[in-house]
Amino acid sequence: MEERWDFDITVCKKSFVFWPLSFLLLFFLLFLSSPLAIFAVSLNNDSANVGGEVEIGLDPQDGSALLLFKSQLLEQSQSLSGWDGAVGCNWHGVTCSNQTGRVIALNLTGLDLLGQVHPCLCNLTFLETLSLSHNSFNDSVPFCFGGLSRLKNLDLSYNRFSGVVPSALMELHNLVQLDLSHNMLMGTIPFWIGNFSVKLEKLRLSFNNFNGEIPKSLFNSVALRYLDLSHNYLLGSVGDFRQALGHINLEANLLSGTLPCFSASSASLSVLNLANNSIMGGLPTCISALRGLTELNLSFNVLTYGISPRFVFSEKLVVLDLSFNELSGRLPSKIVEASEKSRLLLLDLSHNHFSGNIPVTITELKSLQALYLSNNLLSGEIPSRIGNLTYLQVIDFSHNILSGSIPLNIVGCFQLLALVLNNNNLSGEIQPELDALDSLKILDISGNQISGEIPLTLAGCKSLEVVDFSYNNLSGYLNDAITKWSNLRFLSLARNKFSGALPSWLFTFAAIRTMDLSGNKFSGYIVDGNFNVSENFISVGAGRTTTTISSVTSPKLDIKYSIIVAGKTELSFNYNLSTAVGLDLSDNQLHGQIPASLFGLQGLEYLNLSHNFLDGQVSENVGMMLSLRVLDLSHNSLAGQIPDNISNLGNLTLLNLSYNFFSGIVPKEQTHWRFSGAFAGNPYLCVGFSDDGCTRGSLPEVPGKTFEREMDEGPISVWIFCVSALVSFYSGLVALFCSTRTRNYILQTKI
Repeated sequence: MEERWDFDITVCKKSFVFWPLSFLLLFFLLFLSSPLAIFAVSLNNDSANVGGEVEIGLDPQDGSALLLFKSQLLEQSQSLSGWDGAVGCNWHGVTCSNQTGRVIALNLTGLDLLGQVHPCLCNLTFLETLSLSHNSFNDSVPFCFGGLSRLKNLDLSYNRFSGVVPSALMELHNLVQLDLSHNMLMGTIPFWIGNFSVKLEKLRLSFNNFNGEIPKSLFNSVALRYLDLSHNYLLGSVGDFRQALGHINLEANLLSGTLPCFSASSASLSVLNLANNSIMGGLPTCISALRGLTELNLSFNVLTYGISPRFVFSEKLVVLDLSFNELSGRLPSKIVEASEKSRLLLLDLSHNHFSGNIPVTITELKSLQALYLSNNLLSGEIPSRIGNLTYLQVIDFSHNILSGSIPLNIVGCFQLLALVLNNNNLSGEIQPELDALDSLKILDISGNQISGEIPLTLAGCKSLEVVDFSYNNLSGYLNDAITKWSNLRFLSLARNKFSGALPSWLFTFAAIRTMDLSGNKFSGYIVDGNFNVSENFISVGAGRTTTTISSVTSPKLDIKYSIIVAGKTELSFNYNLSTAVGLDLSDNQLHGQIPASLFGLQGLEYLNLSHNFLDGQVSENVGMMLSLRVLDLSHNSLAGQIPDNISNLGNLTLLNLSYNFFSGIVPKEQTHWRFSGAFAGNPYLCVGFSDDGCTRGSLPEVPGKTFEREMDEGPISVWIFCVSALVSFYSGLVALFCSTRTRNYILQTKI
């Protein structure tokens, strides 16, 4: 029975005439200003006539339910403050029926609401749409929602709901869309989820903690068109759905078995995403018979064998991602039926076992914007017609066995943002014409056999942010072309044959976070310039990484690419550089003192100046390097006392001051003891082992041998280091000198 609030103010009887008139007047005014009076006015049709039509006000029962619901919430943005006004049907997010005044839709998406959903919300029995998404509602999904029998759309996504899906929801027989994604729901997906509403078209349960198998009812849900169960812990095989689905996303579960054909959806299926599971076996050619397919993502599975020549898709295909599997054989020469009509934006066949040449036919996919073939066994040369792909934004052919030179035709890819060719057998020189790629942000040709000098014309690549030329045969001086890369964040020229003095502009890049010039023949002094240009270098936490110690022990390129496919014609490229904030000038022929200002960089996480001819003392400023995690000054001629405040560097994980000429005493109380072999080979240094005294930090010398420097080779040659401490330190350090290059895709489809 519905509760009705009727208020009738009548004339007082004569027996009550002694009441003060002023009291009655005050009561009347207070009543009129209260929410109860507002709802009474609405109930008694105190409405405005506009053009002869009567506008029904908010039903008082619904109004009181909304106010009670609001009173239990914490509003961070005060977005519901207007709910105290008189016209309830104009309240934010509230939609009323023009005939009854009952609330039929409540949309509170993204209002920063926090707290539990009060059961009074279930008094809105005429609701057809309820959206509470993108808030911070917690606790369990209210059981009473099952009483909202008129509901067609229920969206509780992006909240903190926990527990299981209440069985009462199976009473929502009119539901068309149910979205419980991005919560903390758990347990098995209810067995009734596929047949409780014959009208259910869209079901999203992604990003929760559901386990068990996919309910059998979902394979027969007649009206279902959109299914997203991704990012859960679902087990079992995928199964073949018997209805005509348009969108299937089962990514990031624990599904196994082989791929079904999805025959019932051959004409309707647009998106099929089964990435990051344990699906095995070969690629059935029937998958390419899905004529409406625009996105196919089968990455991060255990797919094997080769790709059949009959595995050819329609020209509607926009995304094909088969990366991180165990596919082998040659790359398919034909991917879509009509290459000239192809809409393919992203092709990712990386991290497999493909071999042979890159087929020239790939250059016919004119709409291609991202091409990933890395981490395979591909050989031969890069196709000379690669420049025909004028829309390309990303080329990644890294970690193959490609040979020859970088084709000059590649400048035809004038929209290129990332060119990644590292770890191949490429040779030749860097072509001066590459300056035409003026949009290029990432250029990685490391780990090849490229020779010659850096062309001055590369100054035209003014958008460069990440440059890795390490592990090649490049030579010459550092020219001023590099100064034009004003947005530079990462620069590695390590393990080449560069020579000459370090230029004065070396530390003038405002965005730089990593610079590695190790393993060359640079000579002269470390320029005592302005090291304070980069915010990453000078500020604690400005460029702080969350990487493990294995990533921070060497300033190698650690980058994650993301591709966003929005709609059917647009691709957006982004990357995240998480490499440690570091400077590596090791293994050169530098001499002189280390500038004191270099030791004052509070944001630096990695500093390696080892294997040079540096002398003088270590500045007390080293104690200011609060972010420092790795400090290696070994194999130089540094002298004087080791600053006591090094022990204050709480983040320090690796310290190596070995094989210098430090003197004085390292007290037992200092925390340097956790660094094995850090002080070895310092003949004038006393390292305290007990309260009675100290022991020389140097190791027994081989008769007739001390330190021998080979000036023609550059680094210090050591003839006397048969020490367990040093071996243990460097073997651990070398084992940690690794980097990862990972990538993820965010495939977004407009619904």
